[in-house]
Amino acid sequence: MGKPRIVKDYEKLTEEILAQIKLEYPFGFEKKLITFKNKDNKFVSALPFETDDYYYLIRMTRDEAQQIMEEDEDYDEDGNLSDEAKERLEEELDD
Repeated sequence: MGKPRIVKDYEKLTEEILAQIKLEYPFGFEKKLITFKNKDNKFVSALPFETDDYYYLIRMTRDEAQQIMEEDEDYDEDGNLSDEAKERLEEELDD
């Protein structure tokens, strides 16, 4: 049997999951969004992300993805995860 699927808003994710996402998508995630039908049979865009235990679909639009990248200080003006942020996040996850 496959992993449980969790559909969640970006703002409701834990700091640990956010750190893992940043490390998984160091060059941003706007172009990694997929589209699927939700339980109401409406199309929704989301970022796929997999951990050892779960398969996440993190709801966001392309505009929201761009805004997240622009407002997050861990990413530079080109939308890339900074080396300092990468090192810090890797250390946090190792603890």
